[in-house]
Amino acid sequence: MPYFKVETNIPNDKIPDDLPAKLCIIISKTLGKPINYCCATVVGGVNMSWGGDNEPAAQAVLTGLAVDDNKKHAKVLFDCIYKSLGVPVDRMYIHFTDAKTSEVGYKGTTFQELIG
Repeated sequence: MPYFKVETNIPNDKIPDDLPAKLCIIISKTLGKPINYCCATVVGGVNMSWGGDNEPAAQAVLTGLAVDDNKKHAKVLFDCIYKSLGVPVDRMYIHFTDAKTSEVGYKGTTFQELIG
């Protein structure tokens, strides 16, 4: 159930339409999870300042079940955002969140019930 959400001050019309799908592929590969459980959202046009200016910036959250090796995940995600949006790696944070199976709902129940 990996979920990756990026918020950026890049205008929506400058965000590639295929970026969410590309991010799903990346998080599926880097986390070793089936792509049909992966979800990615890119929210553009956010009123955001980094260091007091309005140059391209972003913040993101990666939520998953039993997420390990965040350094590896950070590398591929930062690279993708830089290549796709031009946001420098020193103008973005990624917050890694390891959700408990009891805290994520799916198919009318929780992952705790579905996978243990």
